[in-house]
Amino acid sequence: MGLSTLHHVRLAGVASCVPRRVLSNLEDCPPSMRSERERLVRNIGIQTRRICPDWQCFSDLAFEATQKLLDALDWKREEVDALIVVTQSPDYLIPATAIILQDRLGLSHATIAYDVNLGCSGYPFGLHMLGSMIAAGAVRKGLVLVGDKSAKVVDPLFSDAGTATALEFSADAPPMHFDLNSDGSGYRAIMLPAGGHREPYGVEHLIPTRDEHGMLRTPADLILDGPAVLSFSTQRVPPAVERLLDYAQADKAGVDHFVFHQANRMINETIRKKLGLPAEKVPSTLHDLGNTSGASLPVTMTARLHDQLDGGRARMLLSGFGIGLSWGSVLLEVDGARFIPMIEA
Repeated sequence: MGLSTLHHVRLAGVASCVPRRVLSNLEDCPPSMRSERERLVRNIGIQTRRICPDWQCFSDLAFEATQKLLDALDWKREEVDALIVVTQSPDYLIPATAIILQDRLGLSHATIAYDVNLGCSGYPFGLHMLGSMIAAGAVRKGLVLVGDKSAKVVDPLFSDAGTATALEFSADAPPMHFDLNSDGSGYRAIMLPAGGHREPYGVEHLIPTRDEHGMLRTPADLILDGPAVLSFSTQRVPPAVERLLDYAQADKAGVDHFVFHQANRMINETIRKKLGLPAEKVPSTLHDLGNTSGASLPVTMTARLHDQLDGGRARMLLSGFGIGLSWGSVLLEVDGARFIPMIEA
């Protein structure tokens, strides 16, 4: 698909929810690892993260965000025609989490509800899927719920979050411009090798061994090839952003905010500098909220741009990239949309 434009689609509001528990990458680690963690924090820029208790799922966070957003918009539950959940942290392998949330939120049985298995790039893809249904006339109002439960005490990178974004039909809405891409040849760069049908869980996947950093890991843990992800992100994202701006006949000066997936400081700063963007146009939530996977774009908007965006007008370029490998960007304008202050649950 690559480049495309959607008409008559308005972003009506965004809400984000994070767990109450705060983890410190410096304080909540073994004393023997403190000096190593200090170096790591300087490189990745993440000092604190949010983590769910064992009983709490991504869907619980998304549920809270959706409830607050629907109330703020004064949308009736029966008005919601579609519910798309973008997550790699479903409540169950089957059924889809969207089906469960359709009932839990009290939405109509006529609501289109389904899951999408995407991570860090998922927000632009989710907006495009719902926006396409609205632009085609099949849906008047809909919700995209994005996020993951991926935080672990021993992993200094990831945080948990759930978000809700409301889109609606509007005859005079400015166009949304998209650039969506996939490269499955790099799928091994970020993956969970065990647990699917290709490699079902076995006893051998429960046996931990120490990695090169002295951390205990099992074959069922996430594999993240740091150098490959760094190369992919810094080589693919800047030209994709330039291509989208050219396609939309827009320039960087005319964009108020550039919001990038919150990967880590090294990746994000490299992307910013390659694009020649001033720091004040590129908000970050890495320091206190970490890498919130697909939720990082709406989380950053609500946490850092709430005062500018809530009820105001702005042009933004949002770009997500990661697992797949996949990367996607959207150039859009918000006008009078509701941006709910960060929710804790």
